[in-house]
Amino acid sequence: MPVVPQRADVPVTIDESRCIDGCTLCVDMCPLDSLAIREDNGKAYMHVDECWYCGPCAARCPTGAVTVNMPYLLR
Repeated sequence: MPVVPQRADVPVTIDESRCIDGCTLCVDMCPLDSLAIREDNGKAYMHVDECWYCGPCAARCPTGAVTVNMPYLLR
C-alpha cells in the first residue's frame, strides 16, 4: 500500500513539487508558527494542527504551493 507523502486533513497543505527548497516566506508569515521547514528536504509543512485561516501564508507563496483548506462554514 502506498504511503501518502503528506496529510490531507490539516488546515494548510503544501504541494512539495511546487515548494522552493529552503524558502521560508510562508513560515515567516504564519502568526501561530504552525508551519516549519523539513530538515531532510527543505520543504515547508504544517507541524501543528492549529490555524486561524487568515491566509497570508498562501498569499505570500511565490509558486502557489500553499493551500489553506478553509472549512465551508467560514467561506
